[in-house]
Amino acid sequence: KTPYFLQWSLGLERELGARGSLRVDYVGTRAVQEPYQVQLNGYQTVCDGCFAPFAYGQPLDQRFGNVNEFHTGAGSHYAGLQTTAGKQIGGLTLKANYTFSHCIDEVSNGGLLPFSTLGIISPLPGSLRKEYGNCDYDVRHNISAFGVYEIPFHSSHTLLRQTLGGWQVSETAFLHSGLPFSVLSAPYTANNNGIFQGSGPQYANRVPGVPLYRKAPVSGVTLTGSRQWLNPDAFASVVDPSTGACAGGDSPANCQFGNSGRSNARGPHFTYSEVYVTKRVPITEHVTFRLDTQFFNVFNHANFSLPSNQAGTPGEPATQTGFGAI
Repeated sequence: KTPYFLQWSLGLERELGARGSLRVDYVGTRAVQEPYQVQLNGYQTVCDGCFAPFAYGQPLDQRFGNVNEFHTGAGSHYAGLQTTAGKQIGGLTLKANYTFSHCIDEVSNGGLLPFSTLGIISPLPGSLRKEYGNCDYDVRHNISAFGVYEIPFHSSHTLLRQTLGGWQVSETAFLHSGLPFSVLSAPYTANNNGIFQGSGPQYANRVPGVPLYRKAPVSGVTLTGSRQWLNPDAFASVVDPSTGACAGGDSPANCQFGNSGRSNARGPHFTYSEVYVTKRVPITEHVTFRLDTQFFNVFNHANFSLPSNQAGTPGEPATQTGFGAI
């Protein structure tokens, strides 16, 4: 089927005083029949009925190895409230943007390239609808601000005017909430068994009633030089990392992919700012000398990548080392 896209928007704009403005837009998009890929010939050698939907013992078609098939049928929805405000006061120009939005889909980027380091590229066979959740690039809050100040200086003295005049300071700042990611189980490795010729997310189980995030270090889990982000006891790996077999023993009841779902956790927010100092010195009527100084990440704010997302066994730090840390 042919993919198609729908987009709609509604905007209002109003003046704020003599030299200010405010604009608010609602923007919505919907994509239908988006492409995605899935591996159809995977199988598992753990037990009959384990790790559905993979067949047991041998692939569906033994004539082939990996079979990667492209489909259309995925979809996505985006809704965003976008606000822009601007104001000019003398030599000071200010502009700010704020977007509150939500994006949900089954597969981001057509399943061709992951948007983030922990993006899910393809679903399990026959499980596309179960992947419906936050887009890999779903940023709920996004703020950007820009300011320019032309420092006023007037003098009839040529040397003073060239030395102290012509200065401009500008600042740019960005702040957005964290990206979503998924928490996965450890892979099955006991007795050289496992899942072969197959791909798809092997989710961990969410432990009910346990807080999702924990910022305090956890003994035996948080490594030196890292910071804890997720609560390691909030997720349980289907596979016990210490044995490589299913937690509780290999059986169809224990060896099933977990329920934590796609993109249900979020990484740390992003903050960044720059300052520019510019000096202009007119040489002739048509020639101006310009000197720029730039200060990157001027407030020295650390921005972290997404945390380690392979869960362990709750209450057993030896199986959780590094999990959920940034």
